Amino acid sequence: MKHSLTLFFPSSKLSFMAPNSVAVTMEKPDNFSLLEINGSDPSSFPDNKRKSISPKQFSWFILLKAHRLVSSLSWLFASVKKRLAFSSKAINEEEDPKSRGKQMYRFIKACLVISIVALSIEIVAYYKNWNLDLVNRPSWEVRGLVEWSYVAWLSFRSDYIAPIVITLSKFCTVLFLIQSLDRLVLCLGCFWIKFKKIEPKLKDDELDLEDASNFPMVLIQIPMCNEREVYEQSIGAASQLDWPKDRILIQVLDDSDDPNLQLLIKEEVAAWAEKGVNIIYRHRLIRTGYKAGNLKSAMTCDYVKDYEFVTIFDADFTPSPDFLKKTIPHFKGNPELGLVQARWSFVNKDENLLTRLQNINLCFHFEVEQQVNGVFLNFFGFNGTAGVWRIKALEESGGWLERTTVEDMDIAVRAHLNGWKFIYLNDVEVTCELPESYEAYKKQQHRWHSGPMQLFRLCLPSIIKSKISVGKKANLIFLFFLLRKLILPFYSFTLFCIILPLTMFIPEAELPLWIICYVPIFISLLNILPSPKSFPFLIPYLLFENTMSITKFNAMISGLFQLGSAYEWVVTKKTGRSSESDLLAFAEKEEKLHRRNSESGLELLSKLKEQEMNLAVQETPKKSIGGLVRPSNKIKKRNMVFKKELGLAFLLLTAAARSFLSAHGLHFYFLLFQGLSFLVVGLDLIGEQIN
Repeated sequence: MKHSLTLFFPSSKLSFMAPNSVAVTMEKPDNFSLLEINGSDPSSFPDNKRKSISPKQFSWFILLKAHRLVSSLSWLFASVKKRLAFSSKAINEEEDPKSRGKQMYRFIKACLVISIVALSIEIVAYYKNWNLDLVNRPSWEVRGLVEWSYVAWLSFRSDYIAPIVITLSKFCTVLFLIQSLDRLVLCLGCFWIKFKKIEPKLKDDELDLEDASNFPMVLIQIPMCNEREVYEQSIGAASQLDWPKDRILIQVLDDSDDPNLQLLIKEEVAAWAEKGVNIIYRHRLIRTGYKAGNLKSAMTCDYVKDYEFVTIFDADFTPSPDFLKKTIPHFKGNPELGLVQARWSFVNKDENLLTRLQNINLCFHFEVEQQVNGVFLNFFGFNGTAGVWRIKALEESGGWLERTTVEDMDIAVRAHLNGWKFIYLNDVEVTCELPESYEAYKKQQHRWHSGPMQLFRLCLPSIIKSKISVGKKANLIFLFFLLRKLILPFYSFTLFCIILPLTMFIPEAELPLWIICYVPIFISLLNILPSPKSFPFLIPYLLFENTMSITKFNAMISGLFQLGSAYEWVVTKKTGRSSESDLLAFAEKEEKLHRRNSESGLELLSKLKEQEMNLAVQETPKKSIGGLVRPSNKIKKRNMVFKKELGLAFLLLTAAARSFLSAHGLHFYFLLFQGLSFLVVGLDLIGEQIN
């Protein structure tokens, strides 16, 4: 069908003459134009069936969107209310009068109150169309108390608050750029190692596998404390190491305070001893010094002098049988070598979002930090486990000391000051497990970040007086301690969790986009490079790292100023993910104990049986590991509520609301999602899902 449309211009009146023509006449007939369109393409004309949305339909659309928003908010507030109600018995650390972070929580609450008051004033100003021009108005033109208060706030903000915030933000930005440059240099060093295929090489021939007398004497130490879920796997893995039986001794250093668990561990040791394994059980009556005290006590045994090397495995570490044959040969022909460190791998890295994010951090730590420092500096922090020490290096460096909660870093620094060299083997892996709950992970991170600051205070005079080169001293002080242990948590928390939300109420100090978006994303990409499968978690990783900054900052402050929480040692909770034992094996052990022990022992067994039955009832669906089906013993408990994280969540969401009023764009989205991430963590919704 052929269509024809004729338009006559000009006119101020419209008249419809025909379905396919519109005539328009104007008051000035001397000025008109004629436009005629002919064509057979129906697309040149609007669809006659298309109708405009009626006001009633638009109203229903708005109501539907509002209903969805209210439903989402209702779920959120219901979740908050439920967690707050359940937290009365699951008290977190801020509710304890002797707890850590009480001053920090008060500071966050003060910032939150100030931001809410400021947001209220800004909302009033927004709807009354006030602006910065009010500051320049004469006082007689300002009407009302609220308007006068707003003008006074603007003047006070620009004269006193903005200069302080701008100075602090510039200082934190400089620290941020320095730390980013350090990350970039580390990554370039890792790329160079990969490109040149640099790796530790043996200086002498390998061990003569036919002559057992050529194998050095090796002491294996397994320190543990109430490790019910994982003690079997570590003892079993150590007992199966491929090394001559007369050249190895396994010490099971049990600090457990549970008599039932002590009985089980003794039985496990006895079972392996019956198979010909040279293994002994040690239990301290006076449990002082935590892990350092346990290791120090074990090294005082008379038979230790017969051994040349000592290998340490935590209770959840399961080395492969050839671990010693891959590590010990590096000491041969290298008398200056004091430590060989292996890499960690994680059996539960894909268990939940929390373990995935931890895996990103630890992959960067081992693949980049440890490897680069080992190749170019022959020094790095001992990871506390999965490492082999030359006993002579331990003794000459002062042995294990109980003065900090990072005894591994302590002995590494002192050995470095005494001239001992370290080697890191990136291709030798020892499997272990990651904390699956945020509560366990938070306590672990607090210890890992408070201890280095304790150690820095204690070691600084020794570093300055030591005989090592000036370059090594500078690396220890400025890079190893200050930049990576102090500056990183300081600027991360101060810049992104305090200054950024406050700048929404202080536009004079607004941060540019490259600080809050471009550079952090680039650095996060560098961190994810060692674990390329984690690229889909780039944004969650960036948000979670900022969320963890409050814990790391609080730990850093407590360690630097020797606060009470700096000396806390909480054993990281394990789930036994890498254990391949089942309930049948446990029942057999129970039966042996039943035959061997007296009536008092039977009472202990009845209690033990009752506990295991409770665990079996409460267990979650079974997991398949290495082809075997194993029950996962997760004890049901209530989720925690973390007040500092919740306080920062509401602070950031308040700042996001202020940013929304000013149409800041990326600032708004960053504050919104960062606030939501704090909310998720504060309600313990990340990690192991428990009832």
